[in-house]
Amino acid sequence: MNIKDIKNYFPVLNQEVNGHPLVYLDSAATSQKPIQVIEALKKYYEFDNSNVHRGVHTLGNRATDSYEGAREKVRKFINARSTKEIIFTRGTTTALNTVAAGYGRQTLQEGDEIVITYMEHHSNIIPWQQLAKEKGAVLKYIDLQEDGTISLDAVRAAITSKTKIVSIMYVSNVLGTINPIKDIAKIAHDNGAIIVVDAAQAAPHVKVDVQDLDCDFLAFSGHKMCAPTGIGVLYGKEALLDNMEPIEFGGEMIDFVGLYESTWKELPWKFEGGTPIIAGAIGLGAAIDFLNEIGLDNIAAHEHQLAAYAMDELEKIEGLQIFGPRDPMQRCGLVTFNLDDVHPHDVATVLDMNGIAVRAGHHCAQPLMKWLQVTATARASFYLYNDEADIDRLVAGLRSAKEYFNDVF
Repeated sequence: MNIKDIKNYFPVLNQEVNGHPLVYLDSAATSQKPIQVIEALKKYYEFDNSNVHRGVHTLGNRATDSYEGAREKVRKFINARSTKEIIFTRGTTTALNTVAAGYGRQTLQEGDEIVITYMEHHSNIIPWQQLAKEKGAVLKYIDLQEDGTISLDAVRAAITSKTKIVSIMYVSNVLGTINPIKDIAKIAHDNGAIIVVDAAQAAPHVKVDVQDLDCDFLAFSGHKMCAPTGIGVLYGKEALLDNMEPIEFGGEMIDFVGLYESTWKELPWKFEGGTPIIAGAIGLGAAIDFLNEIGLDNIAAHEHQLAAYAMDELEKIEGLQIFGPRDPMQRCGLVTFNLDDVHPHDVATVLDMNGIAVRAGHHCAQPLMKWLQVTATARASFYLYNDEADIDRLVAGLRSAKEYFNDVF
C-alpha cells in the first residue's frame, strides 16, 4: 500500500484550507481517522447501539462482543499476557492518574522517591507532583543530555534504593526522542522500583511489546493512532492490578453491593465503572486492524525517512533551530523548531494561511521548555499519511514566513 493509497482512506485530507490543499502536520496532537474507523463507528450506532455486559438481547450481545473483541485486539497489539491486563480509560491522562492514585497512594511512604524526566508531558508530571505532596515523597528528575536524549548513566544516578516509582514517556512529544525503556525498566527493577510508561506518542508509531519491555504499567490514547477521541488504555501487570483498589465507583465495576459493604468484579472490569466508552473501544479496535494491515514496522520506517528528509531540508533555512536528536533513528516522526526572532504562534499562523497545520506553544511540556531555554516552539509531526511533498510545502511555507517577517521588521 503506497502513501497515495493511504491518503485516500482519510477523507479529511481531501480539502482546501485558506485556498490551499490541506497539509496536516499535527498528528502528535491528534491523528486523522481513516474511513474504516468512521465506518465502524457508524455501524455500531446504526445497528448495534446498546449497553454492554447487561442485557441478554441481540443488540446487547453484539455490542458486548465488539467491545470485548476490541480489548483482545489491544492485548495482541501490545502483547499483553491476558485481557485482564487491559483497562479501557478515557485516555493516557486518565490511565496515568489511575496508576498514581490507585497504585501510588496505597504503596508510597514518606521519603520514598518518584523519578521522572524533564521531557515529560504535564500528564506525566502533575499526578506525581500531587502524589508526592500527599505522601511526603520526593520527586526527582533524570538529567537530559545536550541533544535531548537520556544516558543510562543518568538513569542509574537518579534511581536509588529509595525509588519506588519510575515514570517516563516512551517517545517525547516535543523532541521526538525514543527512550531506552527496556534498559530503564531493568535499572528500576534492580532497585526494587516499578516502571510506568507513557506510550501516547509511541503506540501509533512503533511496535510496543509490554512483555519484552517488562514495564509494570503502560498508558496510551486511541486518538493519536487513528481511533476516536475519548478512548485510551491502561496496561498493568495482573498481579499489580489485582492488588490495586479502584478509584472510581459505581455500576458495572461491582460484584456485590450491600448496605454498608461492597465487593468488586474481577479484572479488568473493576476499573471500568459506569457505562464504558463502547463506541470508542470499537473504533480503537478498527484502528488497530487498519494499522496492523499497514504494519507498524512499515510506519516506523516511513516516519524515520520523513524525519531525515525534513531535518535535511529545514537545516537549509537560515536562522532555523531544530530541537532534539539529529539522528532520525533516535526519534519518531516529528521535528520541533524555532525561527529566529519570530514567535512560534506567528510561524504557525502564516503556515495555516498556506494550508499547513502545525502546532505551536509549550506542548504541555513547560519544564522541558525551561530546560530548552525557550517559551514555546513550533512542531511539525508526521504520520503514515504524510509524504515528502508535505515536507516540501512546509519548507516553502517557512521560507514564506521568514520573508514576510523580515519585510515587516
